[in-house]
Amino acid sequence: MAVRRGRRAGAQVTLTPKESGGDGPGGEPAGEDAHDTYDAYVPSRRRIERERHQRSRARRATAVAALSTLVTAVVLYLVVVNAPGWPRTKETFFDAGYAREALPKVLEGLWLNVRLLLVCGAAVLVLGMLIAVARTLRGPVFFPLRALAAAYTDFFRGLPLIINLMIVVLGVPALRLQGITVDPVLLGGTALTLTYSAYVAEVFRAGIESVHPSQRAAARSLGLSNRQTLRYVVLPQAVRRQVPPLLNDLVSLQKDTGLVSIGGAVDAVRAADIIVGRSLNYTPYVVAGLVFVALTIPMTRFTDWVTARMDRRRAQGGVV
Repeated sequence: MAVRRGRRAGAQVTLTPKESGGDGPGGEPAGEDAHDTYDAYVPSRRRIERERHQRSRARRATAVAALSTLVTAVVLYLVVVNAPGWPRTKETFFDAGYAREALPKVLEGLWLNVRLLLVCGAAVLVLGMLIAVARTLRGPVFFPLRALAAAYTDFFRGLPLIINLMIVVLGVPALRLQGITVDPVLLGGTALTLTYSAYVAEVFRAGIESVHPSQRAAARSLGLSNRQTLRYVVLPQAVRRQVPPLLNDLVSLQKDTGLVSIGGAVDAVRAADIIVGRSLNYTPYVVAGLVFVALTIPMTRFTDWVTARMDRRRAQGGVV
């Protein structure tokens, strides 16, 4: 009988000649099979007890969280339904009949919001990257370009989005310029792109400046030009590091696409507004709000997952 100790857990493993299937002296397994047989993992009693205790604590924590959530929900429900104005509020904001009427039209208008998100999101990423690169160019010859990029970001980050939309959607058609569209969807998308590209440009610039100068120096020592260093060394690292804040900006853009309704574009918000104007009941607004929430939650959870994944890789010393 062969008695050996497992290397990983320190637990004793006893093998008989028959079990080991060896053909060496004393029943010892020969060759690579011996190493695999004697290194079989057997958890120790202490580890088994520790894992059992951790599972017990996890189940207890889950039960406490579920109970506290249920109690909080019940308390809030009782506070709301027992309020003096609840019957009137329920009739005005939570009417099932108006909700059924508004939902198909709100979903039809939501398709416009989705298209705006896709087109404006792509335009914002491209324009934001160009502005960020312009702000990080080195040398006195690029000073005018850096100054213009800085003025652009300062202006549109400080200008409220609603005012920007009013200026573009209502002011541009008033100029009566030849060849300039008066479509409120295109003008509203332009205003969204102008504002959000300023925010995204700062996100990209922060990522570019976070790359250590030694990366540039190493690339230059290998014979790469400044343009090649920026393209193949700096930008890939900068974009990868800034994925979570970029996704957060896209979530905000997704919600703000509803503001194009101020120019008359029939999106989800405008579709709800039409029904409200006819019925004087605000339930369609609640329906539109819930639809936007349902559209935003998946992207928000995806952003959280990407952030957590990058944090784990950074903690483990991996490439971020």
